Amino acid sequence: MSGRRRRLRGRAARGLVEAAYALESAPAGTVASSAETDSLAALLQGTPPEVRAAFHHRLLAPLAAHDRANAVSLLGTLDAFLAHDCPWTRTAEALHLHVNTVHYRLRRVEELTGRSLARLQDRLDLRAALLCAPRSEPVPAARPHASVGAMRR
Repeated sequence: MSGRRRRLRGRAARGLVEAAYALESAPAGTVASSAETDSLAALLQGTPPEVRAAFHHRLLAPLAAHDRANAVSLLGTLDAFLAHDCPWTRTAEALHLHVNTVHYRLRRVEELTGRSLARLQDRLDLRAALLCAPRSEPVPAARPHASVGAMRR
């Protein structure tokens, strides 16, 4: 096959991939292209739902299990922490918690996930996993106050 034909085939293949991505990631009734992808959430929309669900489960299952068994939402606390750009005090204010409670909860997140919130790569992985939550399983809001027994778990 000639070099020109190979280049044309490569362009056509890239065009098909871009078209498939646009169809999967665009909300119904809109037109989108890979050139319009401008956020992590938009990028993840082009990922097959089963891949997103598996990634979400792989990283966050220990937190979901903890939240089901306790009166404390580690998923909600993590979501608030990342949504507020990671300062402990702003997260505590947003959740109406003492800053030490936020420290404690986020240490538990690190222990259960094996990820360090001090590392940008780990924060990005956890944020992506939160964004990959199946629509039927939204991230629970962090509960501001829990019993002392629940806090020790």
